Amino acid sequence: MITTRLDPPLPSRRARRLRQTSAVRGLVRETSLDASHFVYPMFVAEGASDDREIPSMPGQFQLTTPSLVARAARAAELGIPAVLLFGIPTHKDSAGSEAWRPDGIAQQAIGAIKEAHGDRLAVVADLCLCEYTDHGHCGVLAGEQVDNDRTLETYQRVAVSQADAGADFIAPSGMMDGQVGAIRAALDESGHHSVGIIAYAAKYASGFYGPFREAAGSTPRFGDRRGYQMDPANRREAIAELEQDLIEGADILMVKPALAYLDVVAQARQRFDQPLAAYNVSAEYSMVKAASERGWIDGRRLALEILGSIRRAGADILITYHALEAAEWLAEG
Repeated sequence: MITTRLDPPLPSRRARRLRQTSAVRGLVRETSLDASHFVYPMFVAEGASDDREIPSMPGQFQLTTPSLVARAARAAELGIPAVLLFGIPTHKDSAGSEAWRPDGIAQQAIGAIKEAHGDRLAVVADLCLCEYTDHGHCGVLAGEQVDNDRTLETYQRVAVSQADAGADFIAPSGMMDGQVGAIRAALDESGHHSVGIIAYAAKYASGFYGPFREAAGSTPRFGDRRGYQMDPANRREAIAELEQDLIEGADILMVKPALAYLDVVAQARQRFDQPLAAYNVSAEYSMVKAASERGWIDGRRLALEILGSIRRAGADILITYHALEAAEWLAEG
């Protein structure tokens, strides 16, 4: 019994009452995290005879098409509703022409997943040229600069070919001005009114993409992408980009990367009612994996904490390379 008067007195509200057991913590938990929030990104390599692990992304692979379909099946079994596909062609040219070939690697992969899984799994087709061009930039060049408007015409061709292959969503990631409006017009004109657009609306020129560029073979041969991706210092500009893509017809908005831009995710959530995605990108994934392999951190705990933080900031959809393992961890309880 406390006999000495405390100054100030103990509060009548004891926060610890709601933290005592896992059951109580679960009862009052403000933010949920489960497999239904995940999109699983995968790389599929044309002409590959076996899966090739990506050295800078432990546990991720350049997959054969059969392996891709098998991983997609595992995602569906775990309750993950969608996959995001990146195609890696054997041939590249200055125009990125393999990106819109009807039997290109991405189109084949889209068709294979839809044939195997139908509406059980949504397929999101990333639309960019960096994996397909021999110069590694995200559009058609005029000299050493990306020609925005000519690139839009190419994006329209790619979008229609991906939709023809069976994609449920087109996700343009090149950060060209007007890309969402151009793609929406092309999809509608070709009869693909029901194919949605996930807009990489606020995509920053980030150092967090390094492992992805190894995975996709998309490092620019000269220069960088700061002329068309966003300055990491800017937040108001991100809101303007998100609003513009919404006006042009985006069905889902995205912020990329996620972890270093949670303030942008939070502001976007406050500003827009549209479904909001955030991309937990390659270096965010790889840093956790590298530190976990060295025994410096509990990788499972930290990965789930990071994903929870992105949800807490306001993202409805988490695009993450952790998707399969995180879904398995969550199923284990």
